[in-house]
Amino acid sequence: MSLLVEPASTPGRYRVTFRWRPGAAGELAVVLINTLTDRDRHAGDISGHVMRPAAGGEVLEAVYELDGDLRASYQILPCAEVPGTDRASWLRALETAGPDPDNPVLVPASPGRRPSSLLELPGAPAQPYREARPGVARGRMTEHTVAGRRLWTYTPPNGPITTPAPGPAFTPSSTSAGHGGGPYPVVVFLDGDVWAERIGPTLDNLIAAGRIPPVVAVLPDAVDRPTRLRELACHEPFVRHLAEEVLPWAERELNASPDPQLTVIAGQSLGGLAASYAAYLAPERFGAVVSQSGSYWWSDADPEWLTRQYARSPRRMVRFYVEVGRLEWMLLGENRRFAETLAAQGYEVAFSEFAGGHDPACWLGGLARGLETVGAGWL
Repeated sequence: MSLLVEPASTPGRYRVTFRWRPGAAGELAVVLINTLTDRDRHAGDISGHVMRPAAGGEVLEAVYELDGDLRASYQILPCAEVPGTDRASWLRALETAGPDPDNPVLVPASPGRRPSSLLELPGAPAQPYREARPGVARGRMTEHTVAGRRLWTYTPPNGPITTPAPGPAFTPSSTSAGHGGGPYPVVVFLDGDVWAERIGPTLDNLIAAGRIPPVVAVLPDAVDRPTRLRELACHEPFVRHLAEEVLPWAERELNASPDPQLTVIAGQSLGGLAASYAAYLAPERFGAVVSQSGSYWWSDADPEWLTRQYARSPRRMVRFYVEVGRLEWMLLGENRRFAETLAAQGYEVAFSEFAGGHDPACWLGGLARGLETVGAGWL
């Protein structure tokens, strides 16, 4: 067993032991827990994450005491020597690190990286819509090229709504045309190349459980790292591309609604910043935002620029779901201030802090909560 979870002596916390059997004499191993190891790497000392010989010396292990509601992705880095904490050394380490071979639950990889394994402690919030469910009709994910950009679209299944989960449920009405021809609420998922292979089951399950009405989604490709860094950093031409080319195309081809109150834009990290900027710049197109771990520090030259723009400007007809991990020491304060600014300006904003870091393992469940929250008016 490579992962052992036991109650700790401190109430609400767990003792978590990671184990690794070296493949060769002298092999070392480092545990890379999303955000936790990153924080110590930024501080210049990852010694606490280096596995030590356990009793008998045949197995290496590292022991942590962690909050009981933590959800995190992690990897194991086998190595001949412990990597440096400088950026170049760390990037090389991330290219080599991989999932725990004894943990079957994987977190899909970001481009250029290997998958991670999933650590979920007993108190971690449920993610009931994450995995594909037997008997739930599946929507269709299709690749297109629109105005020179690759994107994917999600269209909802035509099957009947299954027994709703407890709580408010969607009842088809004349405004949604049921599962028929729409017009449909539309969700824009930034970093579409990441989410095209992940978000389908969540949307299927939310629709089948009656948590949201049938929706369509467009998922624009981030293209590459330089393009992503440029376009998601409050870049007006990118917002105009989405508002004036992508969404009109979705109206024609997918019968997406033109109503901004039925249009959500969702993003993570820089994508969360970009989603909020899109609603600031074009509220006539984007009436709802789901922001996860948004990079509201931006920019180095003018910190928290977007927060100040919202503070100085008249309120737009936009509602927000904003969430951030309690472990995100570089983003937590900035996200709190952004949400506080929105509330002070009279925006409808739901703010949540989760036990985790800058982590796709947390974001998928958060996307479901975010869509339920901003889509509540569609029910």
